[in-house]
Amino acid sequence: MYRIHMLRADQVISFAAEELKKYLRMMMPECGDIPVSLAPEAGDGFRLGLAEDFGIAIPEAEDPVLDDVVIIDTDENGGILAGSNPRSVLFAVYRYLKENGCRWLFPGVDGEVIPLADVKAVQYRHKAAHRFRGWCNEGAEFQQNMMETIDFAPKLEMNVYMLEFDIPYTYYRKYYDHLYNEENRPPETVSFMQVKQWKRQCETEIAKRGLQFHDMGHGWTAEPFGISSTVGWQKSTDELPPEKQKFVAEIGGVRQLFGGVALNTNICMSNPEARSIMVQYIADYAQSHANVDYLHIWLADATRNHCECGECRKLRPSDYYMMIMNELDAELTKRSLDTRIVFIAYVDTLYAPEKIRIDNPKRFALLYAPIQRSYHASIDIAKITEPPAYERNAWKTPASAEENAAFLLDWQKWWKGPCFCYEYHFWRHMAYDPGGLILSRRIYEDVRVLKSVGLQGIVEDGSQRCFFPNGLALYTYAAALLDDDISFEEIRDDFFTHLYGDCRAEAESCLERISELFDFGRRGRSENAEHAEILRGVYAVAAEERKLAESHRIMPNRPQTTAMRILHRHAEYCELLADVLIERAQGNKEAAKSAWQKLCREMGKYEFELERCYDHYMLMHAQKP
Repeated sequence: MYRIHMLRADQVISFAAEELKKYLRMMMPECGDIPVSLAPEAGDGFRLGLAEDFGIAIPEAEDPVLDDVVIIDTDENGGILAGSNPRSVLFAVYRYLKENGCRWLFPGVDGEVIPLADVKAVQYRHKAAHRFRGWCNEGAEFQQNMMETIDFAPKLEMNVYMLEFDIPYTYYRKYYDHLYNEENRPPETVSFMQVKQWKRQCETEIAKRGLQFHDMGHGWTAEPFGISSTVGWQKSTDELPPEKQKFVAEIGGVRQLFGGVALNTNICMSNPEARSIMVQYIADYAQSHANVDYLHIWLADATRNHCECGECRKLRPSDYYMMIMNELDAELTKRSLDTRIVFIAYVDTLYAPEKIRIDNPKRFALLYAPIQRSYHASIDIAKITEPPAYERNAWKTPASAEENAAFLLDWQKWWKGPCFCYEYHFWRHMAYDPGGLILSRRIYEDVRVLKSVGLQGIVEDGSQRCFFPNGLALYTYAAALLDDDISFEEIRDDFFTHLYGDCRAEAESCLERISELFDFGRRGRSENAEHAEILRGVYAVAAEERKLAESHRIMPNRPQTTAMRILHRHAEYCELLADVLIERAQGNKEAAKSAWQKLCREMGKYEFELERCYDHYMLMHAQKP
C-alpha cells in the first residue's frame, strides 16, 4: 500500500501530494486508495518537503526562493521528492511521474499521456538552467482555457505566470466577442467586473501551484490620472479632462491622448506632480495586492510618443523612467513593502539612461523586450555593434536580433542586477510558421544564446492556445529553459513519439515540408511570382496530411487521437492560407482579401471544436491583408 507524507504544512506541497496521488492511481488503477498525511517525522512512503526538511544542502541555489532545484530519490515503494521551494516540490512530483513515463503534451486531459505501469525507482537532481521560465496572457483568451494553461505550466516545470493589465478585458473580449468569426458565433460580450473576477480566479490557481506571479505591465501612465485603459488599444470614448492635460506628454506642441488611445499615452515625466501621482497609485496597488511577486511597471505601449516639452528634452525617457523607479522604491520602503519591481527596455526605453541610476538594485529586475526584432535568425554575438544615436521621437527602429541586443548590452554597462527577456514567439510570429518546426527550432536557438547576453530566462508574450497543429514549440521552450544540455532533436523526438506514435515519421514529414513551403512568413508577404509557385506545393502536402489523419482517426491513446483530429483541420487551414498568400504574392490585393475572408469564415466553423489549441483571432489577425 502506497502512502504520501508531507513533511510540512504548505498549500503548494499539499497540492503536490494530491497530484501525486491522482496520477499514481491513474497509472495503477488497482493499487487502492493512497492516504495523504502531514507527518514531519515519516520514514516510509513518499515524503514530500523542502530540501532543508530532509537535511539536504543545495549550494547550487543562489536564492532558494527563486532558483528551482529538484531532488528525487525513490525506490518502488516511495522515497524523497524534494525541492528548493514549494513549487519545486511540485516540479519534483511531475518530474518523478515523467521519469515513470507520463507526459503532458498540451493543456487539458486530452493532452495527458499516463501509462498503465507500476512505478520504478528514480534518482534525479537538477537545478533549472534559467530562473525565469514563463508565460504571459495574450491573444484571445477564455476562462476555461486559462484554468487549463495555468495547470499545464508547472507540468513542464515553467515557474512564472504573468497576467497583463489590472482588468485584462481586451484579451477576453477578443474571444467572447468572437472577433473575425461573428458570422459563425454571435458575440457573447462579458463585463469588466466579470473579467476582474476571472483574473482573481487565475491568481488563486497560480498561487496554489506556487508559481511566481508577475502582474500588470502597461496602464500606469493612464489609470493614475483617471483615464481608463481597460479597453486596450481601442480609441478612448472619454475626453481628456482639461485639468489632466498638463500631465500627459506634449507632442507636436499639443497635450492629448496619443492617437486617441489612453494605453498608448505617456506622461510628462519631468513634471514632479505627474510622477508623484503615478508613484502613489502604484504603491497603493502594491499594498492591496500582496500576492504579487513581481510587479511590472511599464510605460505607454506605443513608439516615439514621449514628451517634447523643454524640461523632458533635458533627459532621455529612460532617465526620467529611472527617476520614477527611485521615487517608487522610496514610497514602497516607507510603507514597508518588499514588492519586487520590473522595469522594461522596450521601444523608446531600449535606449539606456545616461545620468540616472537605480538607488536600490535589490528591489528591481530589468525586462528586455525586443518586440521589433526579426525572428528569421537568433542573435549572432559576433555581429552585435553599438546602438544608433538617440533622437527623441525620431530614432531608427532596430530590425535584426543583433541590433536589438546592442541596446541590452548598453543597459548592462551599468545595470548589474537580474535581467530576463520578454519574447514574442507565440504572438503573431506563430502564425507565420504553420508547420511549427522552424518556430520550434528558433525558440531553441534563442534560449541557447540567453546566457551569453546576460539574460536569466524568458517570459513569453503570446497566445495561451499555441497548440495548432501541436505543442512542440512550447514544449521546446520549456525544456530548453530547464536544461542547458538537452538537444533540440531530443526534445522533438520525445514530443513527436508520444504525440503521433507509429505515425510519427509521416506526421513530422508533412509538418516539416509545410514549414519549408511557408518559410516562416517570407513567402506571400510581398509580391513575388516565384513565391506563388512554391506555395502551390502546399496543396499536395496538405492532401497527404489529410489522408494520414483520416486513416488514423482512432489511435492507441487520447492525445494521439486528438492530435490526428487537429491534423485533419490543419490540412484545410494550410490550403486556405495558401490561397491567401498566393494571391498576395501575385499582387492580387482584392483576391487576397477575399481569400482571407474565406479563411476566417471556413476556419471559424471549427473554432469551438478546436478552441483549446487554436487561437482563431490571433491567426486571422496575423494574416489580415
